[in-house]
Formats: sequence, structure tokens, C-alpha cells
Amino acid sequence: MTDPRREAAPGGDPPGPAPADDDAELLRLAAAGDDEAFARFVHTHQDGVWRRALALTGSPADAEDVLQETFLAAWRGAGGFRGGGARSWLLTIAAHAWQRMGRKAARLQADGDQESLEALALRAGWGAHDAPEDDRAALVQVAFARLSPNDQRILTLRDIEETSGEEVAVLLGLSLPAMKSRLHRARLRLAAVYEEVRRGFA
Repeated sequence: MTDPRREAAPGGDPPGPAPADDDAELLRLAAAGDDEAFARFVHTHQDGVWRRALALTGSPADAEDVLQETFLAAWRGAGGFRGGGARSWLLTIAAHAWQRMGRKAARLQADGDQESLEALALRAGWGAHDAPEDDRAALVQVAFARLSPNDQRILTLRDIEETSGEEVAVLLGLSLPAMKSRLHRARLRLAAVYEEVRRGFA
């Protein structure tokens, strides 16, 4: 299946992203049959949809299917877009696409370690001198890549995509208290790995 992230625009390189306030106009043009307008819309929003799809599915192959279904549904429904946040509209379509495919979001697996929250906090080095601001983003990316898929998934949904806690709990098949506990542990593990990475770069 072709990945629309790689073919955002037919017949050439993807166009530059459109400003957010142009979304309604791009979708209006797309509904009238303008392929280039829709390609611009896809190019603007494809990364956010991909992150949500990957967080929902836990599988790059399934995430690609969700990505394709999301933008296909957006193309078909472009004429019905009534303004507001196109990003939220697309992320809702992505969640519905995954449900329509007859599957549920990958459940979080049970944690393999019994490390206490206190031990995680100590390992994270609370209060230690942080990295220079210019290096911080790169270090966070390295630390995030070292987390388990379960931790990456819940942090992506809640902290990167800013999905509501209630929705994250439903998507991951958890009670709200259980989701909050898993999220807290994932944040602590990220802080711990970040500190290890920072020390390694010091």
C-alpha cells in the first residue's frame, strides 16, 4: 500500500505546508476536485496523523493502513467540513478508521519490572543540573527512542497529541486510574532515561 506521507502531491515533490487557517479553503477546493489542494492539506497534517495512528495501533504496518483510511475518508468528507480544528477532525477520523477496521488499539502489556516510583525518581536525578537548552530537545528524542513501545504509545497519546485522559484510557483498554498510573510511570521512566543520556553526553 502506498504511504501518502511519501506521495503527498501527485507528479512531483510535496508542496510546502499550508497555514492552519487555510485548511477550510483547501478542503473546499478538494471537494470541488482539486487534487493539488488536497495534497497540500495532506502534507500539512500527515505527520500528526501518523503519530496518532502509530500510537493507536502499535504497528507501523497497521498505522499505514489507518493513515491511508484517514485521508481517504477526509477526501470523501471534504465537502462536509464546517471549519474548526482540522487536526482534531483528522485525529477523530483516524480513531474511527481503526474501529471500522474491526480492531482495537493495542493494549499496554504488563510492566516487566517492579521498580518502585521512588527508585525511578531517584534514578531520574531530580534536581540535577540539566543539559544546555540547545541540546535538550535532541536528548529527549534519544531518551524517548529508548523507551518501550508501551511507554512511547501512552506518552504520544497523552503528552504529544494531548488526547484527553478519558479517551486514552478507552483507546488502550484501561480504567482511568490505571491509565494515570501507567502514564506517571512512563513519564518517570522517560525522565530516568533522559538523565542517563544526559550524563552520557556530558
